[in-house]
Amino acid sequence: MQDKAKSSGLGIIGWDLFEYVVEDLDKARRFYEEKMDVHGRARLDEKRADRFGEDALLLSAGSTDFVCVSPKMAGCRADRWLKRHPEGVAVLALRVRDLDAARRTLEERAATFTTPVINDVDADGGPYRHFEIASPLGDVRFRFTEHATASRPPGFAPIEPPVQGNRYHLQVIDHVTSNLLTLKPYVDWLRDVMGFEEYWRIKFHTSDVKGRDDGSGLFSAVMWDPESKVKLANNEPLSPNYEASQIYTFVEDNRGPGVQHIAFHLPDIVGAVDGMRRTGIRFLDTPGAYYDMLPGRLKENKVTNFDEDMDVLRKLGILVDGADDRYLLQIFSVEGRLLQDSEQGGPFFYELIQRKGARGFGGGNFRALFEAIERDQETRGVAAAKPNPWSGN
Repeated sequence: MQDKAKSSGLGIIGWDLFEYVVEDLDKARRFYEEKMDVHGRARLDEKRADRFGEDALLLSAGSTDFVCVSPKMAGCRADRWLKRHPEGVAVLALRVRDLDAARRTLEERAATFTTPVINDVDADGGPYRHFEIASPLGDVRFRFTEHATASRPPGFAPIEPPVQGNRYHLQVIDHVTSNLLTLKPYVDWLRDVMGFEEYWRIKFHTSDVKGRDDGSGLFSAVMWDPESKVKLANNEPLSPNYEASQIYTFVEDNRGPGVQHIAFHLPDIVGAVDGMRRTGIRFLDTPGAYYDMLPGRLKENKVTNFDEDMDVLRKLGILVDGADDRYLLQIFSVEGRLLQDSEQGGPFFYELIQRKGARGFGGGNFRALFEAIERDQETRGVAAAKPNPWSGN
């Protein structure tokens, strides 16, 4: 455990769960169970569902919980979300040791509270307390909870018989990544209100390499609570071609800033990606040029202990990054609207990551993948993004 000078001051234990708003709860359940082998372990009871006008399913993968929420009645919170946004993450919940102390600290830091402290009981009759605050991520709220380790949220009845799934061994949330059109207000809020510190940053644009005013780029800053190791990665688009950036496109498609992806850590990414591809999960394609460059990049970065099968990584599209004999393997799914075959699925996606000593965020992959994609586009004669006459790009 870190000392108080190296913590957020909120007594964060770790991630509690995240809430994901969906249009069709049964469809979402089939997707997670059939495609990712993540099974529901509890469902909101009828009384609570009628009270809130929402249906909800609690799913678990390793030590990670998340709740899929769908509207039952017009005007409920999930219904209002779907009128403003596609499906996506609406709540990020952090578990704390002392809820009252966390609230006092947030009051001193001028947090904007959206609820009072709600005192409730879990399914076993134990105390379950929480409150929420607004964030610069538009409609995304942060929730703080205090409860027993293995308890279910209030009103969630266990699904019988329980299903032991997760054959891909998804373990924990490695990090949560959000996209905004301008980063500083959110980073300042994470520092000044949440008490987080900067962990890592990168700024990259393909024009830096190509020497001309095309391509696209981003600035990314990761903030963290050193005590709990909770990490929040955050991106903004860069000029030139600000509006051509994938970050700008996300915010436009999401109809506002929001959570771009959630990364699950796992011990065997090769087996997981191979298995998920067989169930129909689609991942982002990686051009062959990326793997042609990879041996040289690993050598340049002094990764001498790399023992992965390069042909398998190429076949599955798994990315590699690292330095000084520490590396990581990662891959990104396609967007939710493609995974769900529905435009309402939105631009959110998942990342799978396996760490072999590296604690960064695949910074080398930003540059290598951007370069490889553009080289592949040039080879195929794909035109660059058209300039925006209103932006001067």
